[in-house]
Amino acid sequence: MADWGPVVIATVLFVLLSPGLLFQLPGNGRVVEFNNMQTSGISILVHTIMYFGLVTIFLIAIGVHIYSG
Repeated sequence: MADWGPVVIATVLFVLLSPGLLFQLPGNGRVVEFNNMQTSGISILVHTIMYFGLVTIFLIAIGVHIYSG
C-alpha cells in the first residue's frame, strides 16, 4: 500500500501558499494583500518559511497518512 499523505499535503500547501494566488504576505503596499498575482523576493521567502513549517507540522508532528489500495 502506498502512503499518499505527504504527496497530497505538499501539493495542496504548495498551491495554497503560492505568493499572490490567494494572499501575499508581506504585500507590496500593505502587510497582507489578497489575489494580486504579483510577488516580491521577501514574499517568496516568507511563504517558503510558512510552507516548510506547515509541512513539518502536518507530516512529522501530526503524522498524516493516506493509504490507497
